[in-house]
Amino acid sequence: MYYPIFRQMRKTLAQIDTWFDKATDYAKSRSFDPNVLVGMRLAPDQFPLVRQVQIACDTVKLGASRLTGKEAPTHEDNEKTIDELRARIKSATRFLDGLTEKDFDNAATRAVTLPRWEGKIMTGHDYFLEHVVPNFFFHASHTYAILRHNGVPLGKSDYLGPLTQRKP
Repeated sequence: MYYPIFRQMRKTLAQIDTWFDKATDYAKSRSFDPNVLVGMRLAPDQFPLVRQVQIACDTVKLGASRLTGKEAPTHEDNEKTIDELRARIKSATRFLDGLTEKDFDNAATRAVTLPRWEGKIMTGHDYFLEHVVPNFFFHASHTYAILRHNGVPLGKSDYLGPLTQRKP
C-alpha cells in the first residue's frame, strides 16, 4: 500500500520540476528574473513558494524514512533560487528511488513520533494516511497554485503528469 503511493508522490515531485521549466520560460518571455517567483505567496500569512517546496520534499522523504527506518538526506532550508529548489527535489527523488516495496513491510506497525507531538505517537499507518499524504499534496498543490496565480501557464495535465495508459 505505501510503496505505490510514495511512487506517486515521487512523480509529483518530478512534476514540480517540470513546472519550474514553464515558470522559467514564462519569466523570460515577460523579461523578469524567474527567481522572483521563489518568494511569492498566495496570502500574506502563507508560506512562500520556496517553503512550500521545502515542506513537500521534507514530508515525502521524512515520511518514507520514518516508515522504513532508512536515513533520509538532510537539507539546510537555505534555497533561494529555482535551481537550488530543483537540486532539493532531485535529492528527495534519489532517496525515494533507492527504496523498494519490501522496505515498507513493517510500516503500518511502526511507532512514529515528532517533537511537536509532546510525547504522543502514531502508528505508521495512521501517520501515513493522516499526515504524510495530505501534508505532501497540500504543499505540492500550493506550489502549483502560487505559480499559476503568478501567471505561469500551468493546467491540470501539468499537475497530473503523464498517465500510465495501456491499450485494452
